[in-house]
Amino acid sequence: MDEITRLPEAHDADPPAERPAGHPQRDHRQPHLPVSGQNDPPGTGHPDGHTGRAAPRAQSAVPPAHALPEGPALPARPGDRASAPAAPPAAALPAMGATAPVAATPPDMGASLLSPGLSGLSAAIPDPEVAALLRLAVISVDPDGRVAYWNRGAEELFGHRWEHVFGQRASGLLTAMRSHGGPGTGRPPAPHLDTLDLLDDLTNPAWAGALAATDRDGTLRDVLWWTYRLVEPVGRSLLAIATHAKPLRTGGLRIALGGRLLPYVAEGPQRQDIAVAAVLSNAADPDRGLVQAARFREVLPGASPMRLDRILRQMVPLGLPALEVEGGTRLPIVPHDYQRAVTAARAERSTRRELLPGPRPTGPPAGGTASQTGDLSRASALTAVPPPALGSPTTAQDAAPGPAHARRGAPGTAADPGTPGTAAHGPSTAARPPADRDPLAAREAGTPAGDTAPRGNALDEQLALLRETGAVVGSTLDLHTTARELCAVTVPRFADVAAVLVVDQLFSDAEPPKDDRPSGSVLVRRIAIAAHDGPPGVWENALPEGELLALAADQIVPRLGDPVLVPVVDPVLAPGIAFDMGVPGLAGLLPGYSLIVAPLTARGTMLGRVCFLRGPQRRPFDARDAATAAEVAARGAVHIENARLHRQESRAAATLQRSMMPTRPPRLPGVRIAHHYMPGDRQAQVGGDWFDAIQLPGGRVALIVGDVMGHGLQAAAVMGQFRTAVITMAALDLPPAQLLRHLDNLAHRLGTEHLATCVYAVYDPILRTLTLANAGHIPPVLAGYDGRSELLQIPGGAPIGVGGVPFETVELPVPDGSWLVLCTDGLVEVRGQGIDAGLAALCANVIEPQQTPEDVCGQILARVHTEDRADDVALLVARFEGIAPDDVISWRLRLDQEEVASARRLTRRQLSAWGLERLSDTAELLVSELVTNAIRAASYEVELRLMRVGKLLVEVSDDNHNLPQLQRAEADDTEGRGLALVSHLSRRWGTSRKAVGKVVWFELPLPA
Repeated sequence: MDEITRLPEAHDADPPAERPAGHPQRDHRQPHLPVSGQNDPPGTGHPDGHTGRAAPRAQSAVPPAHALPEGPALPARPGDRASAPAAPPAAALPAMGATAPVAATPPDMGASLLSPGLSGLSAAIPDPEVAALLRLAVISVDPDGRVAYWNRGAEELFGHRWEHVFGQRASGLLTAMRSHGGPGTGRPPAPHLDTLDLLDDLTNPAWAGALAATDRDGTLRDVLWWTYRLVEPVGRSLLAIATHAKPLRTGGLRIALGGRLLPYVAEGPQRQDIAVAAVLSNAADPDRGLVQAARFREVLPGASPMRLDRILRQMVPLGLPALEVEGGTRLPIVPHDYQRAVTAARAERSTRRELLPGPRPTGPPAGGTASQTGDLSRASALTAVPPPALGSPTTAQDAAPGPAHARRGAPGTAADPGTPGTAAHGPSTAARPPADRDPLAAREAGTPAGDTAPRGNALDEQLALLRETGAVVGSTLDLHTTARELCAVTVPRFADVAAVLVVDQLFSDAEPPKDDRPSGSVLVRRIAIAAHDGPPGVWENALPEGELLALAADQIVPRLGDPVLVPVVDPVLAPGIAFDMGVPGLAGLLPGYSLIVAPLTARGTMLGRVCFLRGPQRRPFDARDAATAAEVAARGAVHIENARLHRQESRAAATLQRSMMPTRPPRLPGVRIAHHYMPGDRQAQVGGDWFDAIQLPGGRVALIVGDVMGHGLQAAAVMGQFRTAVITMAALDLPPAQLLRHLDNLAHRLGTEHLATCVYAVYDPILRTLTLANAGHIPPVLAGYDGRSELLQIPGGAPIGVGGVPFETVELPVPDGSWLVLCTDGLVEVRGQGIDAGLAALCANVIEPQQTPEDVCGQILARVHTEDRADDVALLVARFEGIAPDDVISWRLRLDQEEVASARRLTRRQLSAWGLERLSDTAELLVSELVTNAIRAASYEVELRLMRVGKLLVEVSDDNHNLPQLQRAEADDTEGRGLALVSHLSRRWGTSRKAVGKVVWFELPLPA
């Protein structure tokens, strides 16, 4: 193995500083990573020849054989020189505990980092060292025992939202179980054993170990803890740092070498029992400890730099959190939040340095290659930086990226085979045609072949694109149309390929996740794509519309509010990026393309993301393009959010309307009914159309069709109120004109904006008459038994809610076999024509006698309704068949108790004539009870009516308006038992008021 000079590590320190008084003297020094260095004399201090002290830094470069292969990498430090030696490869790090090569660094790397204070720690980047990259949960409990801090990692680990636990008592929040023997094992929890209370007892003044805890759902979590007793101005507080141990024990440990991510190798890929433990590690000196502690500033509770300074200065002497792997290797911890913040800052500084005027470097720029991007989840920490604001002054040299040879290696030069993007990894760059004829040569020359506008006009182009986005996108409130417009406005003007992915909640009644704290996995659906590059259909086939994907929330919005920029996708990284995009099949298409992923967020709601790709023949995306993409996405997101809200309201209105509409036609004597409701097109909201068929006393039927003016949820709600009122007033058996007058008064009480049209018709199958009243509705169509149709000439009246206009009732004879067609204006309105044309087309339908009402409904919709009609349609068709005179008989009875016996005798005789002797006993008993009650309540007369209409229908009427009430009757009561018998022996029964008096009726099924 080639000799590699190693850097000072936190565990390569002198014995730690003296522990505070009263605290047990624990040996928290880290075991060494056995590393062979050229300045380590063999046999001194360790069996492997390691001395335990830092070796001096080497000035010689690392041999090419140890260069990192092209893969996930973090941007170079701002202080790195262009000729800095490459870091060792991931393959050079064997199993933990074996020799781990570490890169050499220039001597001035960390000179400015050892600041005695913490004011500069946000920019402090310690020397490269092997560390564990962990997602940390941080909890702070104040001196009063209340939760004072609960970060996002704690939400993800334990399930409790911070707004639900902040300021609450810490006791009882988490239940504890000490772990023993391995991952996921534990002894039964003691009664009322609380995790945070137990940690408070164990911490004196610091503690590290395993303590399982249950989350909000009661799931047992294997947790590693590091806890500290902190001295605050208001008293002593508890700081607890935790991480989920199960992923670490099952091979999910992520190793970082400085800024680079390395794979963890441990005796084969199938290890499921990796031993990990939480330990505390002391730094070599306080200054270095402060620099290492600065990693935790992104996750610690610190409202001010002074408090962060106080917390970190107390943590350093107690020992910083570390991870012990396989019982002998200790790794310092790099918090996931720290890595994202620091690498983003590095990328921002690198980008700013690249955009400065001046000569371009000839080597690979720091943090600017596509090979340094990794997958999209790590790209958020690499290039997801706030791009420069639109409109800031720039020059062509400022905005243009470095030449292509700076990214891929100079053509014709002997590039380092291990350097990403060189001839060993990328396409050949030799023998290029002139720049004016070869797109890639034009790209290297700084003049993109696909971009004809001068770079000085870039700002004008961006502003023009934004103006066109505002003018074109959002022309409708349809979600798919809006997404397609967003893709179309950017292709090919801004990108060669654009795709919109939205969260699946946009297609359901669930609320999409908020963009402040997304967690867990999110289902996304591709709803639009536009491509202007490659063979026809290749991108559409690779990104099919409608496909559902499950992605992590941080992949949907890699960094809130900021786009992810990958200037050039390297072939080595293309599979990882395609996987994080949810489409592994894109791996063969992405290499050489420039990529921007921008989040779609609006009004605090995460809607999805939009992806832009630019082909190799065009200038790659830069930071200014990322700003443009973010602004385009933000404007498109507003329209997508509007479409979502419109869709949500339309679905709610449709649900409300469906719940208030009759589901199936009722079966009523003497009439056959069919109805149909057809919603409008996708651009129009649900309207307030309704229809109904209500059974009335005497075998009569009320037929209603109405239309509330307006659309949307309010119209549907008003429709429900009007329909309920009509049903209630129909039970009073009011004349049609009087019913519409009461409905008009109700509309005025509800509000002046509640307007509706309505036609109310009552059919009497015994008398064969139709009584109607109209309130501004289109006139009904009556078809005779010969099939010819005509509009009924009845007074139109004014719509419900106008007031001051009388309603008139019209009575018409209707022979058996006649048809009545009631509909709303959505059926007969024709664009560009008057409503008379639609009514004429409706009357032109010839109805055949043998047709059923359902057939007539389908025929009318097929012949009259067209696809260009936007309004919804309510259609009701009734065929009048009447009740045969032999099936109806009635008698008028005197107000004399002797008439009760006469009623029983008449009932038995008529049932015998109809062949219904089996119903005589029950019918006589119930008739006797009802006639007795009617004679007692009536003032003038009582009427008894029997009808054979597929069932035996019996009605007893009198002139008293007071409806009888069903009462509980005891066994020895002599009164109040009549209605109880009716309710028990009949199939159905009921009471209803008439214009004069009331009627009580019951039904008995006919014998089979």
